[in-house]
Amino acid sequence: MKCPFCNSRDTKVIDSRTAQKNNAIRRRRECLDCGHRFTTYEYVVEYPLQVIKNDGRREEYDRTKLLNSIKIACNKRPIPREKLEMLVMDIEKEIEEHAGGEVRSSQIGELVMQKLRQLDEVAYIRFASVYKKFKDLDEFRDHIAQLNN
Repeated sequence: MKCPFCNSRDTKVIDSRTAQKNNAIRRRRECLDCGHRFTTYEYVVEYPLQVIKNDGRREEYDRTKLLNSIKIACNKRPIPREKLEMLVMDIEKEIEEHAGGEVRSSQIGELVMQKLRQLDEVAYIRFASVYKKFKDLDEFRDHIAQLNN
């Protein structure tokens, strides 16, 4: 495993435990060159999931891409990283249960919005503004008004 601080490949596992409802393994690692510690997660990939984009293209599902978009929406919000990991795990579980081998990107977006709305309304509005492509302030107001109903 490559160190995210110095890019050394000389690391060791300090601690290992199950995480996220026994669906992952959390490993605490230490770089033997620079001494920094970092955390990695290991997940089982049962089958490659294909995401059908809005223009019809298909691409392999990328967990990191989903997590990063959620992290952007949650930037500077009081939400622990573990909650974001759990949110992604919940979304993946729902996708696997209903999608088979393919899922539309719009379905993923709707699931993210649903989960974020329950977790943090500000993060939800941030994500929705990009996902729904708000064009002006009135669209923001309309969406916020829907939250209050």
